[in-house]
Amino acid sequence: MLDFIWYAAAFAVTLGILVAFHEFGHFWVARRCGVKVLTYSVGFGRAIWSRTAKDGTLYQVGIIPLGGYVRMLDERVDEVKPEDKAVSFNAQSVYKRFAIVAAGPIANFILAVAVLWLMFGIGVPTVKPVIGDVAAGSIAEQADLQRGQEIVRVGNVEAYDWQQVQLGLMSAIGNERVDLVVSSADGQQRLKTLDIDDWQFDPETESTFGSLGISVYQPAVYTELAQVMEQSPAAEAGLQAGDTIIRADGIAIDSWQQLTDIIASSPGKVLNLLIQRNSEEQQISVTVGEREQGSDVIGYLGIVPKTEPMPEDYVFNHQYGIVGGLMKGAEQTWSLMVVSVQMIGKLLTGDVSVKNLAGPLSIAEGAGVSAGNGFVYFLSFLALLSVNLGIINLLPLPVLDGGHLAFFVVEWARGKPISEKVQDICYRIGAALVFALMVLAISNDIVRYAF
Repeated sequence: MLDFIWYAAAFAVTLGILVAFHEFGHFWVARRCGVKVLTYSVGFGRAIWSRTAKDGTLYQVGIIPLGGYVRMLDERVDEVKPEDKAVSFNAQSVYKRFAIVAAGPIANFILAVAVLWLMFGIGVPTVKPVIGDVAAGSIAEQADLQRGQEIVRVGNVEAYDWQQVQLGLMSAIGNERVDLVVSSADGQQRLKTLDIDDWQFDPETESTFGSLGISVYQPAVYTELAQVMEQSPAAEAGLQAGDTIIRADGIAIDSWQQLTDIIASSPGKVLNLLIQRNSEEQQISVTVGEREQGSDVIGYLGIVPKTEPMPEDYVFNHQYGIVGGLMKGAEQTWSLMVVSVQMIGKLLTGDVSVKNLAGPLSIAEGAGVSAGNGFVYFLSFLALLSVNLGIINLLPLPVLDGGHLAFFVVEWARGKPISEKVQDICYRIGAALVFALMVLAISNDIVRYAF
């Protein structure tokens, strides 16, 4: 229940910020073009807050945080006094109307730059994309990728962390191959070409690099215990820090992963452990605890393994000054825009399944998780959504900003606007397509979280 409240609150805040900036873009340019703005609304439905300014504009927050609007004086829908015709939207030149409509998506791109500028100014704790184990028979092994190599570039994307690696690989989905530049311990950079013509990737269950057989580098993990949590099943059974687990129910333990798999699959069961303590072996029986993980119940003991420290040069704070942060924010925004357009193209060509479309539940979870991980991670998620909102609104569907812009381009080319009848037909078709996409995205959410 607490997770639901957290996700809902993060979703409302995230969408509120994105919508407020998008609509402010329309609002600000409309005012600069001399158009009278009647209403500036963040959210739909009944207003939970409103105020009418001296200039007559109604500012409000709607109860449904799934969008917003800027209502401008328009002779096509309003009764306009003769003295107000000059300040109505439809009376403006095609160039001004184009600028007003385009300002919404542009505001989202500007927001993304500003948010990433702030993020890079604060600094992002980052782990370098150093390759861990490479799965036998995988695409990565066939390309001769090796443990300890650092991924420097994926295609045209600079890979300073694993998120950038993911971004570069996402843009390569549907291609026959993708080039990786890797750096070895000797400092030499090498070009590796991955054959991804038969690449199978399920974003619901794995990462892009994981599906290629690449794992994230992790320091060595031992079966010796570094910590036993207080009041845990392990503490109640008498396990102590410094104990080394040798066997579990007669099975020789060769790795920490093997032990965690046994524990996770044994909720509520009694495990007979053979441990080594102070050079002596002894038997300890422990009742495995139970906890929920999604729809499953898994076992836990409350133990932490001894690990090698992460090499200092593998971890860094990705931070820039004022000018550098602004440039990096703009560069990252452009990369996100390019990948977003590519992904839309791949959805249309079938290279990416429509099952990957995310609905409000997925967005709410992403907002909640990123906010829970820390402010800089929330900023990164906010920038990604802002770019996506801007790109989607530029699609040439009549109910979206891009559809209006397409009408303006045709009007400019032919010297007169498209007839109201044709526009009405286009709006109906566009509304049906957008509604179908929304139903598909929500259906994906239902399948994702209910089954």
